Amino acid sequence: MSTPLALAITQGDPAGIGPEIVAKAFRDAPHDMRGCFVVGDVATLRRAASCVERPGQPSLPVARLDSLADLAHVPLRCLPVWQLPELAGEPVPWGRVSAEAGRAAAACVVWAARAALRGKVAGLVTAPLHKEALAAAGVAFPGHTELLQAEAAHHAGVPLAQMPVRMMLASDELRTVLVSIHVALRDAIAAVTQDNVLQTLHITQVALSRSLGRPPRIAVAGLNPHAGEGGLFGREEIEAIAPAIAQARAQGIDAHGPYAPDTIFMRARNTPQRAGEFDVVVAMYHDQGLIPVKYLGVDKGVNVTLGLPLVRTSPDHGTAFDIAGRGVADAASLIEAVRIARRLAPG
Repeated sequence: MSTPLALAITQGDPAGIGPEIVAKAFRDAPHDMRGCFVVGDVATLRRAASCVERPGQPSLPVARLDSLADLAHVPLRCLPVWQLPELAGEPVPWGRVSAEAGRAAAACVVWAARAALRGKVAGLVTAPLHKEALAAAGVAFPGHTELLQAEAAHHAGVPLAQMPVRMMLASDELRTVLVSIHVALRDAIAAVTQDNVLQTLHITQVALSRSLGRPPRIAVAGLNPHAGEGGLFGREEIEAIAPAIAQARAQGIDAHGPYAPDTIFMRARNTPQRAGEFDVVVAMYHDQGLIPVKYLGVDKGVNVTLGLPLVRTSPDHGTAFDIAGRGVADAASLIEAVRIARRLAPG
């Protein structure tokens, strides 16, 4: 019987809380973390393990892997690290944006993505990186999603446009998928086209049909207040969103809307008292879709990239430079990201 492939966890920006929430996850949720390893720097992870130590409790050992096969022999409550040679050295200072930290974070993502694309790992879970640090390092992409899209397109030998991806933020109460991701608001409005909305509906349908085991019920939020109020507050709903929904429905996708953005997320919310009317809401831009999920609980939300030929999840929070190194960051979202990655991974 073959051994299941491991999950790779990237350390994130080494100046942020990524390394310490990774350390906490291996310490506090050892069974969830079995079969996982961290891509990063041993010295950085040892510093993180030290900062989360608790009085009277044993310290968390950090083990350097010489091969992925060694992972089978790593005991519970031990943090296994795949050392990237270019990261070796003194850890960067906590809580400070730097090109060095941005390069380190990007290098971890690239290594893990290539390993997943080659079938060496089951998927990747990415700890938070800092977009300003990425830019300072000269990385051409503003975040994880775009960087992973570029790696996947290169691996497949296709132009970037032929590897469309979308961001989904998911918790046990609400899922949202975004038409556009990390762009300025004026560019996000321009991205609300019939083709982009239809493509988002197709990607959402394929991804959630696989994870739910049935076609999803999809609600589509409007762009404008009251979904445009029949054209009084904007015509995007009439000229782009509604035609995309009609086209999707004609193709067998269970999509509905466009609905007023200020109420549709409440209708889709799933609670113990009331099942949501929809499995997912397609939102028109970043903040429209992410604010509702994060308001319900940052510790519960998980970022899932849809459309890639690999599994990628992430906690739904950032690097939190203001508390980095204090050992107080919450690892719950990272642990949930690992659980979801396992459910999505093939085999």
